[in-house]
Amino acid sequence: MSASTPPAPPPAVSTTRRIRFTMLGIMLAMLLAMLDNAIVGTSMPTIVGDLGGLDHLSWVVTAYTLATAVSTPVWGKFGDLLGRKRVYLVSIGVFLAGSVLSGAARSMEQLIGFRALQGVGAGGIASLAFALIATLVTPRERGRYQGMTATVMALGTVGGPLLGGVVSGHLGWRWAFYLNIPLGLLALVWCAVMLRAPAAREGRVRIDWPGIALMTVTISATVLGTTWAGTEYAWGSWQILGLAGAAVVGLALFLVSQRRAPEPVLPLRIFSDGNFRLACVMVCAAGAVMFGATLYLPLFQQGVQGASAADSGLLLLPMMVPIALVSNIAGKIMSRTGRYKVFPVLGAAFMTAGSALLATVDTGTSRAFSGAAMALVGVGLGFLMQMTTTLAQNSVEMRDMGVASASVTLFRTVGGSIGVAAFGALFTHATHGSGGPGASGVASGVQQIFALAAAVCAVAFVAALRVREVPLRGGGPGSGAGNPGPRPSAARKPAGRTTG
Repeated sequence: MSASTPPAPPPAVSTTRRIRFTMLGIMLAMLLAMLDNAIVGTSMPTIVGDLGGLDHLSWVVTAYTLATAVSTPVWGKFGDLLGRKRVYLVSIGVFLAGSVLSGAARSMEQLIGFRALQGVGAGGIASLAFALIATLVTPRERGRYQGMTATVMALGTVGGPLLGGVVSGHLGWRWAFYLNIPLGLLALVWCAVMLRAPAAREGRVRIDWPGIALMTVTISATVLGTTWAGTEYAWGSWQILGLAGAAVVGLALFLVSQRRAPEPVLPLRIFSDGNFRLACVMVCAAGAVMFGATLYLPLFQQGVQGASAADSGLLLLPMMVPIALVSNIAGKIMSRTGRYKVFPVLGAAFMTAGSALLATVDTGTSRAFSGAAMALVGVGLGFLMQMTTTLAQNSVEMRDMGVASASVTLFRTVGGSIGVAAFGALFTHATHGSGGPGASGVASGVQQIFALAAAVCAVAFVAALRVREVPLRGGGPGSGAGNPGPRPSAARKPAGRTTG
């Protein structure tokens, strides 16, 4: 090497920096999708004042959530078949199109339709982000970067309501959507230039349209049934019973179709691994607890402890900050040692303890006590949520990485929907039994909600104990996940290199 040639940086450091720099674009798109729903929720009163349509207000959120849930597995499968980078860019483009149209909506009906389009794009962003991360780094090294995703989740949950209040109060509700455009374009260009991912599979691509249709029916009936039960319609009404029946029949037909399809949208082979099934159980429980906590804890803090509604985003800080910190620490330990089973076990234990403490709150509970209990839940979520994604991805071959990542996201969403429905039924029953939604009624409802949450977390704890700690794929930073190496069960059968 000549004296004029500067020395090259160590390959591991250079590669780590490149991966982090590349992941910033992926994380920006994730943050965009997370912030949007929270911002829109805060802007709802202003939207109704401008467009009217109070009777259809809930559909502004439901359309987005439903479209996200239904499209998540489809995006994941399309990414496996057509190339994850290409499909991820398309999902960002769909989200941006929905944002522009939503900001320009002239009626509540138009806004609902455009929000559904946004939700379709958000489904791709949510599912493919984790699949793309899996193509950049191996499961062993993924812990070094999982603090970034946990921080994004915390920022989205806390920053969304705060930003929504500022935007709707000073710029108007339409800017809740227009703000997505510059950030989305930045994420789009960043990923297009920086991201390197495997190309599409070679040969003819077969799309499982019957499977997609049956899955859409099943997920739609499940999400709508759990969303409407006890609010729009009584639990025993023909509407809810009809949706439950449609979900059961749709699921049965979907399972049959997936066994026969040459390229199933949700290959049942990914569920053959015990760790993958346990990861789905744990993430479903985590989704229920997190959705319930973000919905009902601010209500308790405002209605019982006298906190200001204007600071609704800050009220969750005792739970969200530990999520980001603990996830970052646990990820680095996992990458250094290769050990990971202890983290979901600790996570479920902390969540159970925190939920059990929150089940004891009453009208005299101090903010310090409730904040400490929230922090325990946050520590548990920090240990559990990102680890379940790594566990699931380490349980499948690279060709199924998209659908595996999408399945984790789907189970988190469905778990949250079912959890919120059950929590809502308990809360309504408790407040009615206490003479109305006063302080005593709210406290009683929160007690019952977190008693159930503690039981759910206990199930996750049992699932975590049953995890088999098989070696994580990959050894050094920057080795990438393009060559998946052996599956966890690959002591029996090695997995070859595939592109997706």
